[in-house]
Amino acid sequence: MFRSLHMKLVIILILLIVSVMAIMGTFLVNSVGSYYLNDFETQIENVMTENNYETYRSLEQAAQENDAPERIMEILSAFVGRLGIDSYRTYAVLDGNGTFLTGDNGALASELTRTPNILTAVGGEVGAANTTIDSYMDYAIPLGKDDDGEPKYIVYFFDDKRETRDLSWNFFGIVVKAMTFGLLVAVLLSFLLSKTITTPIENIRTRAQMVAAGDFSHRLDIQSNDEIGELTATFNHMADRLHDTLEEIQGERDKLGTIFLHMTDGVTAFNAEGKLIHMNPTAENLLGATFQEDAHFNDVFEGIDAPTPIAAGEQGFVQMELERMGRTLSVLFAPYGENERGIIAVIHDITEQRKLDEARREFIANVSHELRTPLTNVKSYTETLIDAAGELPTDTEVKFLSVIAGETDRMTRIVKDLLTLSKLDCGKMDLHFHRFSMQHMVESVYNAMVLEAGNNGLELTLNIQGKMPDMNGDRERLEQVVINILSNAVKYTPSGGHIVLSAARRDEGHVMIRVKDDGMGIPKDDIPRLFERFYRVDKARSRAKGGSGLGLAIAKEMVEAHRGTIYLESQLDEGTTVTVVLPTNLPADQDGMV
Repeated sequence: MFRSLHMKLVIILILLIVSVMAIMGTFLVNSVGSYYLNDFETQIENVMTENNYETYRSLEQAAQENDAPERIMEILSAFVGRLGIDSYRTYAVLDGNGTFLTGDNGALASELTRTPNILTAVGGEVGAANTTIDSYMDYAIPLGKDDDGEPKYIVYFFDDKRETRDLSWNFFGIVVKAMTFGLLVAVLLSFLLSKTITTPIENIRTRAQMVAAGDFSHRLDIQSNDEIGELTATFNHMADRLHDTLEEIQGERDKLGTIFLHMTDGVTAFNAEGKLIHMNPTAENLLGATFQEDAHFNDVFEGIDAPTPIAAGEQGFVQMELERMGRTLSVLFAPYGENERGIIAVIHDITEQRKLDEARREFIANVSHELRTPLTNVKSYTETLIDAAGELPTDTEVKFLSVIAGETDRMTRIVKDLLTLSKLDCGKMDLHFHRFSMQHMVESVYNAMVLEAGNNGLELTLNIQGKMPDMNGDRERLEQVVINILSNAVKYTPSGGHIVLSAARRDEGHVMIRVKDDGMGIPKDDIPRLFERFYRVDKARSRAKGGSGLGLAIAKEMVEAHRGTIYLESQLDEGTTVTVVLPTNLPADQDGMV
């Protein structure tokens, strides 16, 4: 209860008012005593000392007479009013030794004691030493002198301070009543005054608790222009700024959280103790791990020591490659933070990149090999013709020149196919889409290849099922696709074999072209790679038959450029079937680069 600011202010104000009133009461009571003491001394001094020459001389003369005590009493009785003589204050005449002789109150004779002031007067000096703390006031004045110079009589005034005490108690009672009333007023005023101070502070505290709980919907009313009002306005401004800042932070956090959740790279974060604190779904998928509260660095990256800032060096990171679940992963480790340090790991799946690099290296090697073989043959035969010019038989020269021409044609085909693939890769292949008859195109291909098939001892059959629809596309490119497929069938089907070229409407909006042979077939493991560039099942046999390994790759690119699909089925020693499915509803005016 007493810990609240309101009660503390109330208690402070009450103590302050009570203290002030107590000090004032004490001062008033002491002032009454001081006033009466000063008044007592002043009244006596004004009558009895040498300042009042006539009275003092009369007393001195009376002291020399035989009936001195009576004469002195007679003179003093004339100044009773001025001396303040009453029931509380009496006077008497003492002899030179301080013994009572006579007085206005006989009771003083029995109660008289030799006070310090009487002793001072016995010594010939006026005794007027009094304090407010004494229980009485007295005044002793020596009169006359004997032959030894000692005082003959002493005029003695005595006040028992009852009047002073009565008045002091009255004052004290008044002070107590005033303090009681003042205390009640102080309590009331302190409550009211403290409320004016603590109520705005209580409102600020309540509002601060609401802000701490995330409620920014309420504002404080500014009810004054003083420091409390300024504090209220400042708090409102602070709450608004805090709200805006928290919204910005939350927006950034949501943005980063969305990026972190959906980014294609895996991200993990560890604190300074190596404890896992973040892992996005991509990282879980790439590493084959799930986020666990108690997981550590070595649990996620088994067999790898956590990089240190020293190991990161000037680059500020450490990069390495890992093999996980058949994937090649590039992991970049970097320290973060100044106060709360840790390590963040960014994981990138470079499996396809490594495959692409391998395919690129293999492609370059294949191109080099494919060109080197005919170039070697051309060079060899050319050098032979040059060295034996005029010495070789004519038929031998013709044979050599035929070989050179054949190898040159082979290199031309390879370069042409490479240029075609390059254009397709770069999106610079010109495809001219026109409306044409699919049936006429298939028949045209059949007529172009039937003679070649016959020359190789093969039977080529055309099977068109129903009426073929017209379609939009680049007829020349599609003819080349079908010719490439048929050429492969002719090359790899032994003499006496049978090849079927069929075409049909597959469904509404699609046509199907299929080439089926009963040749040597393809091993199952090689089928997925047949559409790769320069890939051959039997490289020696393919090269002997003049194949470059680019025909099916070009066919696949052309078909996909027409938004179609191509797939291959084969059984070893039983034959191969290649199927092409094409849409017929492509826009007729779609001319240009693909």
